[in-house]
Amino acid sequence: MNNILKKINASKHIVVVAHINPDADTLGSASAIYTYILQLHKKVSFFCASKDIESKLKFIPWVDKIRFSFPNSADLAIVCDCASLSRVGVKVECDIINIDHHRSNNNYGLINLIEPNYISTTQIVYQLFSDNNIKINKKVATALYAGLLDDSDGFMSEKVDSAFFAIITQLIESGADYRACNKYLQHYISLAELRLKSLMFSNMQLFNDGQVVFFNVSDDDMKITGASLRECEGALEEGLYLPTAKVSFLLFEKSDLSIKGSLRSNSNFDVMLIAKEFNGGGHKTRAGFNIEKAESLEKIKNKILTIIDKEIKNG
Repeated sequence: MNNILKKINASKHIVVVAHINPDADTLGSASAIYTYILQLHKKVSFFCASKDIESKLKFIPWVDKIRFSFPNSADLAIVCDCASLSRVGVKVECDIINIDHHRSNNNYGLINLIEPNYISTTQIVYQLFSDNNIKINKKVATALYAGLLDDSDGFMSEKVDSAFFAIITQLIESGADYRACNKYLQHYISLAELRLKSLMFSNMQLFNDGQVVFFNVSDDDMKITGASLRECEGALEEGLYLPTAKVSFLLFEKSDLSIKGSLRSNSNFDVMLIAKEFNGGGHKTRAGFNIEKAESLEKIKNKILTIIDKEIKNG
């Protein structure tokens, strides 16, 4: 951690990076670090390659300062919550500090701070600040709280413990706008997402006596509803609300026939094992993968169902 602070102090233009299709954890951790570097009076930019950031995430401090082109003058990039450099969305040619909590992270940075046992990257950033007596102001507290709330599934993750709630208490005492975090991350929903949910649930399929929930979404579904890919996740996660469900998974078929897979599970089923079969990654209960070449969706679905069936029978 000290090496990270030394590298920041030695750099002239720092870019804090959130991954493509950003969520609250990548934006929250990047926002907190951006705030800290601003206080050092150093040149700093906030970068994300995705131009369409969900409205419900725009309450996170400094999201309005995000730039969508990577600055050529940067001599350091601090990449937050990216298991691989491909998640950045552009080629990064300067030195990299890699801060992440994914087990599948391949240590691509000059300096790597990887804590796979942490709930979120925001938790790692909190620890970095706490261990180095870096002041957590209202903006930092709100950004970190947002990532912790989102990546803990609304504090329902199996990793949530008394130490986790001690962090939450510290952030609230430091001025975190927890009401805004809960309002936007837990209750905000767009009209497009409502329409998409209706479509997804009407086409939902159940397998293994209701233990497996499957959703199939296409580009046409997105156009009809006006929704974004990230807005599929609400229905995907709600599939696990069924009392019999152990795994919920989604296959999104793009117009070029490439496929994006997203998987969710309860705490007893490791969906990252499935993601790895398709060169993907993630966490035990949340994982994903991309298949760039044209592939039969039915073939992919059946392969996943076979893996799940085997794991359910074995365990």
